[in-house]
Amino acid sequence: MTFLLTKTRLDSSIFLVAAILVSLAAFAVAWWLYHWIMRERVDHPQVERIRGYIAKGAHTFLRREYKLLALFAAGMTVLILLFLPQPIWQGSALTNLNMALAYVAGTVFSAIAGKIGVQVATQANARAALAARSSLRQSFLAGFRGGAVMGMAVVGSSLLGVALVFWLFADGSVILGFSFGASSLALFAKAGGGIFTKTADISADLVGKVELGIPEDDPRNPAVIADNVGDNVGDVAGMGADLFDSNVASMAAALVIAMALDGGARGPNSQMVFLYTTLGLLASIIGVASARMGKKEDPSRALNLSTYVTGGVFLLLTAAATALLNFSWQIWGAAIVGLAAGILIGITSDFFTNDNRSPVRRVAKLSQSGPAFTILSGMSYGLMSVLPALVGIAAAALVAYQLCASLGTEYALFGIAMSALGMLSIVGTIISNDAYGPIVDNARGLVEMAELGEEALERTDELDSAGNTVKAITKGFSIAAAGLTVISLLGAFMTEVNESAVAAGLAVEGERYLQGFDILDPLVFFGLLIGAAIPAMFSAMLMRGVNRNADRMVAEIHRQFKEIPGLKEGKAEVVPEYDRCISIATVGALRELIPAGLMVIVVTLLVGFIGGVKAIGGFLTGNIVSGLLLAIFMSNSGGLWDNAKKYVEAGHCGGKNSQAHKAAVVGDTVGDPFKDTAGPSLNTQITVVSLVASVASGMFLLFSLLG
Repeated sequence: MTFLLTKTRLDSSIFLVAAILVSLAAFAVAWWLYHWIMRERVDHPQVERIRGYIAKGAHTFLRREYKLLALFAAGMTVLILLFLPQPIWQGSALTNLNMALAYVAGTVFSAIAGKIGVQVATQANARAALAARSSLRQSFLAGFRGGAVMGMAVVGSSLLGVALVFWLFADGSVILGFSFGASSLALFAKAGGGIFTKTADISADLVGKVELGIPEDDPRNPAVIADNVGDNVGDVAGMGADLFDSNVASMAAALVIAMALDGGARGPNSQMVFLYTTLGLLASIIGVASARMGKKEDPSRALNLSTYVTGGVFLLLTAAATALLNFSWQIWGAAIVGLAAGILIGITSDFFTNDNRSPVRRVAKLSQSGPAFTILSGMSYGLMSVLPALVGIAAAALVAYQLCASLGTEYALFGIAMSALGMLSIVGTIISNDAYGPIVDNARGLVEMAELGEEALERTDELDSAGNTVKAITKGFSIAAAGLTVISLLGAFMTEVNESAVAAGLAVEGERYLQGFDILDPLVFFGLLIGAAIPAMFSAMLMRGVNRNADRMVAEIHRQFKEIPGLKEGKAEVVPEYDRCISIATVGALRELIPAGLMVIVVTLLVGFIGGVKAIGGFLTGNIVSGLLLAIFMSNSGGLWDNAKKYVEAGHCGGKNSQAHKAAVVGDTVGDPFKDTAGPSLNTQITVVSLVASVASGMFLLFSLLG
């Protein structure tokens, strides 16, 4: 089936050229935004000194992390070259080489995107802090435009990378290799950054707020700089790598299915994938440009407006293109269903985490009775938040499936893939909003540590509050996007298995070796149970890493307060040993990040080689459902506890240093690794598992023990 009339048929290279040109336009916008930020001079020595500490710590961590990950990537490259998609001595050596090169390219693109984000964030934080002395609007623009550099760089590099790989190789397996490279680096970057940032955050809060009753960003606290460094390596570099991975994976899954439908790499369905992704990036550029505070000077409204503008522009552009080029309206509908579901799931997350809503206020009120009530009520609301989010993902997948099934049963899974693509169409704006959060959080810390005045502190508090509110929406969006993406990757896995079966002579051309998974089949059920357990094990390993690391840092903070004369009293010229805490967080994060990631990959391979493609089908299904449930629960519980703490600190339920405040801080320290370490890392974990299964599907088909 084809969706282009002969008279309007365009060469596929036109769509690829358009994708590359819009990607370059995104880089140009990012360059302009960066120079706009750098035009503002940092004319305050204390702010520049502290900013320098933060930048040095962030870049040191990234440098050491990337060196470690380069060794892992080198080992994976050799394994891919030798064994994927088939053993090099049985298949095509050139195909294996191409996949290995694509894997390396995926890791490099993902690493560069994270590095750019940190580079800009550690400059924008000082500009936002200094601008807050005189103008809320200018401070907002410095923070948002710093985040927008990250947004443009991530989406531009993901679209450019996929377009170039598709143009050069036109091979689904190679495209999946590129996506696997992006995902494997994102898995470790998000886990490592999350362990670092929550080690410092928990330690600073427990000793500073709970034990000593000093402010959040008090310069006396030895962990305060490490906490600010963590915002950058966890919430900027880590989240950027996470959404880069989701964007690339959604494109890869859609292209693999599209090429199978088109019978090659130059058909109309592949054209739709590139057209919609390109228009999504164009809409994000327009949405970022539209972010203005207006007369009311409401930062939350400005951030949400950019999201709605991006979504509206994408809807109009894709509708016009669909009509002009005579594409299928059913597939367009699937993409718009995904977009709508992403926004609605984000709004659901906002309800459970916004301090203007009843769940947060009820948890804050219950905190007056002690931390046990804080934990129990927060967990209850977090569990409640799972249902609407999963219903939204399920409904989007079902509607997209039914819409496109009318074109032929083979198009049903393509509809889900296009729904994921539609949801991620506004990812440039989502990343901009998300990266804004840690930038203004850092700015608030700089204002307090450099003593820039109460007015500046009030302005950055307002900006930080908006960042926390929007961050909850962006995390809900990113989890939903990961959910639809991995469902479409399940379709890509089946496509890869069926193509490998034909190549191996296990099925004839046009016959499906694998059509679905029967959970009553013992092999499928075997994989299902193991797959469901992996997200829990993965989360436990990351949170235990945070726990061990934070324990070491708390001991170091106690040592400094005890052994450095005048530190606790805040005497002039007495400076904590900030580098010791940064070193503890760095070494601990690098030690803890590899085992969890390796466990995920190794177990996936073991299940595949034991139970074959049927067991892997069950494994993926269990992993997706369990992973999404835990990710939503932990992200929303953590966000709720964080904002309950801030609600108390704003003067409610007894205010700072009250019983409610101490209980809320305990809740926040539990929620920190939930929302910023394990929860977001699960997005990447389920994507990595799906991609490992897809790229190794041929091996599982030929060499399994029981399958």
